[in-house]
Amino acid sequence: MRRLLLISNSTLHGSGYLDHCKEQIKSFLSCSVQKVLFVPYALHDRDAYTKLARTAFNEMGYDLDGIHEHKSAVEAVNAAQAIFIGGGNTFRLLKTLYDEKIVDLIRERVTNENVPYIGSSAGTNVATHSINTTNDMPIVHPPTFDAIGLVPFNINPHYLDPDPNSKHMGETREARIKQYHEYETSPPVLGLREGCILLGEGTSRIPAR
Repeated sequence: MRRLLLISNSTLHGSGYLDHCKEQIKSFLSCSVQKVLFVPYALHDRDAYTKLARTAFNEMGYDLDGIHEHKSAVEAVNAAQAIFIGGGNTFRLLKTLYDEKIVDLIRERVTNENVPYIGSSAGTNVATHSINTTNDMPIVHPPTFDAIGLVPFNINPHYLDPDPNSKHMGETREARIKQYHEYETSPPVLGLREGCILLGEGTSRIPAR
């Protein structure tokens, strides 16, 4: 049984880091978890990012370690009670997950060993089928766009509905997702609006198109 909490954004306008979803995180982790493994690979300053996440999780009653604080990323994932992958640049994040050789291991621990997985923004992107529908710039090149694959569809975090009154002539998120679906092999895409959370518990799957 896999347990997933996939968050669109870590900061909601007018609130602090994870403030809008702390109750959902506490309910999701409950008392079965004492320490969370945080993966800060999506941002350059991993120490500062981990400090921010540690403060938020300490306030919720959980200890938190940054994966980069361990000698081995593989050993850290193997020992994790729960995994939280934060937001930032999705391409940098996925490349580093592959560089550290933990993509398959995270999938195995979450899918077959019931380790709870929390993702926010980029951390939500990499939990899906692929990162093809991310909003980020490709500042680095991962070996593949294939992601961890905890769900058989893609997610577009921070999804914005088309504004009929907007004078902006650029493509909308809806238009870009439709371009993606011009390819018959593309899986479904879930547009996850700001402040929204996808909770997955159990063994049921949403079938790919």
